[in-house]
Amino acid sequence: MSQDPTTHRLVRDRLDDVIGACEAIRRYVGDARLPEDLVHDAVRMRLVEIGEAVRVLPSTVTASEPDIPWSRVSDLGERLTRRYFDTTRAVVFGTAHTDVPHLAEAARRLRATRS
Repeated sequence: MSQDPTTHRLVRDRLDDVIGACEAIRRYVGDARLPEDLVHDAVRMRLVEIGEAVRVLPSTVTASEPDIPWSRVSDLGERLTRRYFDTTRAVVFGTAHTDVPHLAEAARRLRATRS
């Protein structure tokens, strides 16, 4: 029986996932040519991706960035997956504009400590 390849991904790979998703979100919300509903859907999917990546980061890693509410980041990914119907556009776009830049910076600092 083969093992799930996601269980063996390294912390640096997870941080790269977070950074990549944050960069994608920045591009999506910064491109005025894209329809708002398309941006909303794309941002939601990337927030789910971020939540999954963050969910498996060890607390020994995230503890060095205490200003980021890591459990809330993970919970948002879960909420967007399981309770998609009661997550407003304001939450999605507010998170994209306000929280994602800080998360990206924190993830970059954490990634810089990994070889």
